Amino acid sequence: MLTRRVVVCLDVQGGRVVKGTGFVNLRDVGDPVELATRYEQEGADEIVFLDISASAEDRGTLLDVARRTAERLFIPLTIGGGIRSADDVGNALRAGADKVSINSASVRRPAVLTEAAERFGTQCVVASIDARREGAGWRVHVRGGRERTELDVVEWAVECVRRGAGEVLLTSIDRDGARTGYDVELTRAVSDAVDVPVVASGGAGTAQHVCAVFERGGADAALLAGILHDGVTTVHAVKQAMRDARLRVRST
Repeated sequence: MLTRRVVVCLDVQGGRVVKGTGFVNLRDVGDPVELATRYEQEGADEIVFLDISASAEDRGTLLDVARRTAERLFIPLTIGGGIRSADDVGNALRAGADKVSINSASVRRPAVLTEAAERFGTQCVVASIDARREGAGWRVHVRGGRERTELDVVEWAVECVRRGAGEVLLTSIDRDGARTGYDVELTRAVSDAVDVPVVASGGAGTAQHVCAVFERGGADAALLAGILHDGVTTVHAVKQAMRDARLRVRST
């Protein structure tokens, strides 16, 4: 059985880490380089930087932050937000990222996933999917969750993998920041449909929520943000709960 990963997400805007609920009501929570380093020391397996404003100016700021962070990190770093082309992927990788997350651009032009995978390898291409429950299923949303598409989440995840994505970052908009637990049903539906790792995102409120999305949702990794930033729990405590649940974790 593979080791389950704990991934810490830092939403970056204007060079600072921010956090909100349902993708809105943002508040400042600290310096990205300092937070990334702290979470690595606590035992995080990976760090994700997301440029949530995605303007050209902020993307330049994010790449600078990524360079400074990569100099200090020994764990993988993923960069996302505003990635529109294979050239953008290359810039992020040169700035120190190990993987690059592509969201809205892949919906507009799915070929970007294939182009990035062919130039840099599928292992560094992450398909980021923002899902909102609709009826018995889930609909893909883009532009920070503000714009609905006609794409079914599970079908789109399969298509992203077919086009070259080596990982799926799956966020439940309904659960984002709510701390009521991951959407286990959503995660299970996607993890059963694809043969690449699925990172569950949105809804973590306790260590038990993390264990549940591994045990019942089939996730390969769980993304955490607000409960760590606010001191509700720590990466170490989450990993201890995972060990207690007999889930394999990386030793730190």
